[in-house]
Amino acid sequence: MAPRVLILTASVGEGHDLPARTLADQLRAECPAAEILTEDALEHMGRFVRMMSADTATVVFYRFQFLWDVGFWVFARSALTRRGTQALLARLGGPGILRLVGDRRPDVIVSVYPNVTEVLGRLRARGQLAVPVLAGITDLAAMHYWASPGVDVHLITHPESDEEVRAVAGADAVVHCVHGFTRPEFLVPRAQEDARAALDLPRFGKVVLVSGGGWGVGDLAGAAEEALAVEGVVRVVALCGRNEKLRDALELRFAGEPRVRVEGFTEVMSEWMAAADVLVHSTGGLTVLESLMRGSRPISYGWGRGHIRLNNAAYRRFGLADVVANRGQLRGAIQEALRRGRVPANGFTELPSAASFVLAAAGTSAVARPQR
Repeated sequence: MAPRVLILTASVGEGHDLPARTLADQLRAECPAAEILTEDALEHMGRFVRMMSADTATVVFYRFQFLWDVGFWVFARSALTRRGTQALLARLGGPGILRLVGDRRPDVIVSVYPNVTEVLGRLRARGQLAVPVLAGITDLAAMHYWASPGVDVHLITHPESDEEVRAVAGADAVVHCVHGFTRPEFLVPRAQEDARAALDLPRFGKVVLVSGGGWGVGDLAGAAEEALAVEGVVRVVALCGRNEKLRDALELRFAGEPRVRVEGFTEVMSEWMAAADVLVHSTGGLTVLESLMRGSRPISYGWGRGHIRLNNAAYRRFGLADVVANRGQLRGAIQEALRRGRVPANGFTELPSAASFVLAAAGTSAVARPQR
């Protein structure tokens, strides 16, 4: 029987919705007969869980950023408070998740949002959920909630995450590093000059991307100004995500500077990463991974709150990205990144697909699933 796959995401940013979409596409490519169901899990976990996970973020990201640090400490950093908040999350969100699973009757579940993964793992460990659960992990570090002892398979995007996942989920946890949570074009070689031509960028000289992620947060204006001051930089591209207010502000601020180009949400991130020499990004996650896949050298700067602090520490520890604490250090970091040149090819194309593990996990339950 064709497998029925339930992908659970949370519409709180491209860092979760994008992996859900790309995984669904990969599953359809590898198993055209598969039935793929994608759901915003927060819609089923109750009003309080949605408020804390999604609604509050829209306020905290832009106005009360210090609260993100406070919330992360309470919910994830402190072991004492973490145990309580995880149990509360499972109690509040678990019934809705079970109802959703009972209605959709999937053969396998994949979660790409940490709070949802935590609930699924607990339900699975208690025997309340009979369906195999896979966790799609798109951060480098801060694995509490991303990983869980009850999860059947953990799919990571950085091999460096393996040790921390096992520290959270157990030494015998099943962990695989995969591709499939970024767009497939990132795996296809792309010459820098061809990408620049497609984006109408200068053929020669240095190009610096300044990104605030899907939310458009961080000091993009300061980063752009520091990049402009670096010798050899012929274009600075500010990627504002879905933050139209930020886009308008930057367009006004740099109206007289022809070397600055301001862009909103883009569907061609692969081209931007291939065209650029350096990425200055504020929120880690998939954007830094995409930078490494395409060869632009990443710098983390401009936000650094909550779980981003732990990711930044891991970037330093593994040498994957430079981390800049304040604007005074940024110009030198961009100069050093340009001096070092683009990142060499790093073997992402050799990784197995996420879809292959999802389909394997669905195999036995698909045989036994009754017809609707």
